[in-house]
Amino acid sequence: MTSAIGAAAVDVERTYKKITLRLIPFLFLCYVFAFLDRINVGIAQLDMKQDVGFSDLTYSIGAGIFFIGYVMMEVPSNLLLARIGVRTTFLRIMVLWGLLAAGTAFVTQPSHFYSVRFLLGVAEAGLYPGVIFYLTRWYPVERRARVIALFTCATGIAGLCGGPLSGWLMTRFDGLHGLFGWQWMFIVQGLPACLLGVIAYFYLDNTPQDAKWLTPAEKTQVIDDMRRSSGVSDTHAEHTFAIALRDPRVYLMGFVWFTQIAGVFAIGFWLPTLIKNSGVDGHLAIGGYTAIPYFVSWVALIVLNRHSDRTLERRWHCAGAMIVGAAGLVIAGFVSNNLALTLVALSVATAGIFAPNPLIWAIATDHIRGRGAAGGIALINCIGLMGGFVSPMIIGTFKTLTGSMVGGLGAIALLLIAGAVSVVLFGPGVVARRKHGAQAEVEMAGLPDDIIKNVR
Repeated sequence: MTSAIGAAAVDVERTYKKITLRLIPFLFLCYVFAFLDRINVGIAQLDMKQDVGFSDLTYSIGAGIFFIGYVMMEVPSNLLLARIGVRTTFLRIMVLWGLLAAGTAFVTQPSHFYSVRFLLGVAEAGLYPGVIFYLTRWYPVERRARVIALFTCATGIAGLCGGPLSGWLMTRFDGLHGLFGWQWMFIVQGLPACLLGVIAYFYLDNTPQDAKWLTPAEKTQVIDDMRRSSGVSDTHAEHTFAIALRDPRVYLMGFVWFTQIAGVFAIGFWLPTLIKNSGVDGHLAIGGYTAIPYFVSWVALIVLNRHSDRTLERRWHCAGAMIVGAAGLVIAGFVSNNLALTLVALSVATAGIFAPNPLIWAIATDHIRGRGAAGGIALINCIGLMGGFVSPMIIGTFKTLTGSMVGGLGAIALLLIAGAVSVVLFGPGVVARRKHGAQAEVEMAGLPDDIIKNVR
């Protein structure tokens, strides 16, 4: 009997490995270009502001207005995804965003910059929460943190490769056919999204039932796991979108994601400037140094989320990392005249800010179950992405008024600490229903003992 259980376990692991190898590399590549199109404006602004006459505040508004468009279309995009499927949705998103990202190369005045950034947000809306929702159709809750972490590694890889690539493009292509280097950077990094959108339409399957590359037994295994994982109970009622709209914890997780996104884009938009201020000259050198913090964040992300999946503890892992990230931001503001100390502080900040992102979604997707998951996930992301608008505005305003980024980085650090406290004190716990055995592992601080006994 033990041998039979062991063989079954091996088959289960092989099935999920097969799914991961099929889905994650492609989704990973898509998000690399998505995140690259968000952060390359941070390197472009080193020359772009002078070439077209933008102030720091103009740049901050343009960088942040992307998220206004994104938020407006976020929930409709994810609700539409639930109806028409991932293939058609990703085709629309990626083709439109690729064209608009490349079109950023041709802005000549602030109104152009604001318009194209707003439309880029409208076009890209739904990609990240769409992928998160898509993965909830393939992986049970106890596997989600690590797989979302693998997908989210795209942010680190985009920073790791994108910085040096952007610096090289701006240096090597400057003046080619009468275009500035930053213009070529937007074109070269934007257009591949169009091709990826077409590939997504033919490559991705909407559900495990549609996957011809899974055997009937493998499909049954995944469907049974998902039914067990997503099943409703006394502690986890099924969410419709209407219920999600009335659920205070949905808004709480939206606030936590808001503070996290504020930190992410404090790094994404201002990392090149902080490195330049520490005495580094030349786009290629600045781009190369930006890769160091992103590499550290990539390692931290994998380690933290694997450990969280093993222990099935989410909230303290998430909060602890956010506090570390806040400390790194504050320190980076005070050591900006020293390159080595700046890189250490920024590496700590980037690791602490990026690593807990999958944990927020592991908590949220375990809490929001059923038909309303697509809309509920989109609502959380919608609230959170306002942090992408607020963050550059805060830092840009402080920098314009004081000539220093210390105050702005301190304000973002306070937001991260508020998010950490919120997720520990009020965040939903995790109930993971294991396949083998009747006992569930429970991390539900604050629930009455009789409810915990019922879950177990």
